[in-house]
Amino acid sequence: MHPTAPVLHPNAPNVKRKGYCKTIAVDCIIFCVIPHKRGCEKTPQEDKKGFGARKRDKSFFVWYNLVEMKTTPRRYYTPRQGKIPVFVSDFLSISDPVLAFDRFMEGIDLSKYLKNIPEYITGRNRYNPVDMLKTVLFAFADNGYCSLRKLEDNCKVNMRYMYLMNWKTPSYRTFGYFINEVLAESIEAIFQDINLAIFAQEKVDLSHLYIDGTKLEANANRYSWVWKKATEKSRYRLFAKITALLDEINEELSWSGLRMETNEEYVPEHLAEMLAAYARFYQLDEADFVHGKGRRKTIRQRHYERLQAYMHRLEEYRKKLTICGDERNSYARTDHSATFMRLKRDYMGNDQLLPAYNIQIGVADEYIAVADVNHYRSDMDCFVPLMEKFRGLYGFYPEYPVADAGYGSYNNYLYCEAHGMKKYMKFTMFDKESKDRKYRENPYRSENFRIDPDGVMRCPNGKAFHFCYRKNVQGNRYGRQEEVFECEDCSGCPYASECKKTPKNRTVRINRELTAMHREVLDNLNSIHGALLRMNRSIQAEGTFGVMKHDRRYRRIVRRGIDSVRLEVFLVSIGHNLYKLCNKTMKKQYAA
Repeated sequence: MHPTAPVLHPNAPNVKRKGYCKTIAVDCIIFCVIPHKRGCEKTPQEDKKGFGARKRDKSFFVWYNLVEMKTTPRRYYTPRQGKIPVFVSDFLSISDPVLAFDRFMEGIDLSKYLKNIPEYITGRNRYNPVDMLKTVLFAFADNGYCSLRKLEDNCKVNMRYMYLMNWKTPSYRTFGYFINEVLAESIEAIFQDINLAIFAQEKVDLSHLYIDGTKLEANANRYSWVWKKATEKSRYRLFAKITALLDEINEELSWSGLRMETNEEYVPEHLAEMLAAYARFYQLDEADFVHGKGRRKTIRQRHYERLQAYMHRLEEYRKKLTICGDERNSYARTDHSATFMRLKRDYMGNDQLLPAYNIQIGVADEYIAVADVNHYRSDMDCFVPLMEKFRGLYGFYPEYPVADAGYGSYNNYLYCEAHGMKKYMKFTMFDKESKDRKYRENPYRSENFRIDPDGVMRCPNGKAFHFCYRKNVQGNRYGRQEEVFECEDCSGCPYASECKKTPKNRTVRINRELTAMHREVLDNLNSIHGALLRMNRSIQAEGTFGVMKHDRRYRRIVRRGIDSVRLEVFLVSIGHNLYKLCNKTMKKQYAA
């Protein structure tokens, strides 16, 4: 017999029925299974309605159950009783990370960031905001990124979170309101104070800053792009359609001597004025317009509706261009702050652009000293905002900003000179200049051309290069210019096949300031100090992103909007720094 099968009581009466009626006794309690009236036949003992004998059987079953319940012993208590200790901290080890975290946070005045909370008047007493702030920061330090529902569940089942919240269990909505409404405005100040406390305790050197960036995919639909150039082309095509429509309206109004002015470009407000004037002249009312099958629209209604549709479409184009701005060429419809970029992680396998944010960090002694979020596709444009944010946090610029070749540009080098920073950022051809001797000593490079005592540049064949003109570099904010030189005569040159690729005389573009900056960067980075800084940058800056993305599984942005994304990145950065601090503290305790 199966162990879970019901056991029949030995003294249970057996009531025989035809069909599916039967009686069983399970664990000394009798259960009667009586089917529907259609499920069994009537017996001669039953009355006309067929339920008499069944009622008598039920009374017997009830009496038997009462007798068995009185004679069977029952336990009216729970075997789980309350035990001492009653404090959560007594259940934790003396070396538990949450205790070290709590001791560190007690040394920081967190209440000054929680003064904008509305005053309690009616309703339930609110949770302690300092405890909630500690719990949120510990969750990000414990998990890398912690969702609100996981945070709510940890407060119910995790001893560490119970200790921080003092047995209180806020809901995920409460945590969401606290993060979005209370912490959003003061998150950078909290990041600054926590960093200053960590740096003072760990003796962190802020003069060496290791910079790196990564692109994280935004929480936006992948095929929701809006391209700036496509919008501009569509807008100019719409201008032509508006002009053609106004010409038709002017032909219609020729009898009256009135005329609508046509231009090369239009704005929605001007179209709205013309639409109102057209309706007022012909006394048109939209309520009188006809629609649907079998109804023919008048020429005036058609002109009115087409002009109105063009006005709405032009307003839509203007809104799209305003969202893009002057610094972007695309955005996502579901997250207007996200820009379409090419990511390293191409899981679609078709090399398509995805909506993303450019996350920039500056690392000092394994701690994130500064973080920033941008919608620029290139790292070159992110260097100056990151340095300005660093100065806003600590009051000075780092002496040695070390970065890879994505940051080495003429603008950034001039910015470093203007603010007293050394040039330790690689440029594009740094590896070839340092490692490829054949490229470095190539006699046909313009940098290796000989300069005679008169200041004239000469090629390997001895031909002079003469100045042609000077032009501005597009997109350069410091007014960078390039000088274009042309060889006096390349005909019959024995080195022409190796020196140039066109039948014309060779031309070269030279920026002497940028060339001098490249030589200075080469000297700095190829020195012993520069080699150590390059090695540390690859370990600390890139290693920090490795810990965040691979060890702690933070690989995609969760929130939408650049302000919310910046809040999220600062929370993750604070969590990373606290995680590093707790690990180092635990190692010191174990070593002691």
